[in-house]
Amino acid sequence: MIRLEVLSRGQGENADRAPLLFVHGAYVGAWCWDEYFLAWFAERGYEAHALSLRGHGRSGGRERLHEFGLADYAEDLAHAVGQMQRPPVLIGHSMGALVVQKFLEHSSVPAAVLACPVPPFGLLPSTFSLAFTRPALFTEINALAAGHSASRGALAEALFAGPVGEERIERIYGRMQAESRRALLDMSGWGLPQTWRMHRPPTLVLGAEHDVLVSPGLAQSAARLIGADYHELAGLGHALMLDERWEEAAGALFAWLRARGL
Repeated sequence: MIRLEVLSRGQGENADRAPLLFVHGAYVGAWCWDEYFLAWFAERGYEAHALSLRGHGRSGGRERLHEFGLADYAEDLAHAVGQMQRPPVLIGHSMGALVVQKFLEHSSVPAAVLACPVPPFGLLPSTFSLAFTRPALFTEINALAAGHSASRGALAEALFAGPVGEERIERIYGRMQAESRRALLDMSGWGLPQTWRMHRPPTLVLGAEHDVLVSPGLAQSAARLIGADYHELAGLGHALMLDERWEEAAGALFAWLRARGL
């Protein structure tokens, strides 16, 4: 088994609260959740963990990154869940939300949250929309997917709703990495989850008003397809866990968890 990085905060003093396991999206690692979310939820009594999928962050397999697909990532998630003392609530962002959906083909958990999710029908609708409505940004994102550098301005436009300081975007860019070409193909249609096989725990889909990568309409369509609750975050962009208004996203997630006794 490839060594997997799991960042953890909090001791889970409240026995009535399920632990949380966060799953990152493409081009990043567990660090994106550790910026704000893990400590914030730990302060509210949760045992909060974030997984770096194989080839990401400080997990093993970086040298074989392009061999890995969504099924491999779902296997990593299953391994991380199996190491926990209690079944966690899974929170996946973007590609990580699709990994959660793949995991649910074979296993279940107390609840799941899909934030700005790649929907179960894949990336193609979003890709076509971006190509026609923002061709310059589409070109920059393709450059990043091909392993080339992208402009900082394009990155800020793709990830955030409002202006981002140069120092901040440079720091985030410096921590980003390549994504598996096989995983990108899987998200385009080769390895999508089989929705008819998925377990259906209580699920929340979080959309972001200014998300240019996964539009609120696509996020809402995903929620309808899998029978999930839907909540749209006003004023936020795709990288809601790194946004200056990240606490609004955390608060919406917290309110949903508490409303369900989790």
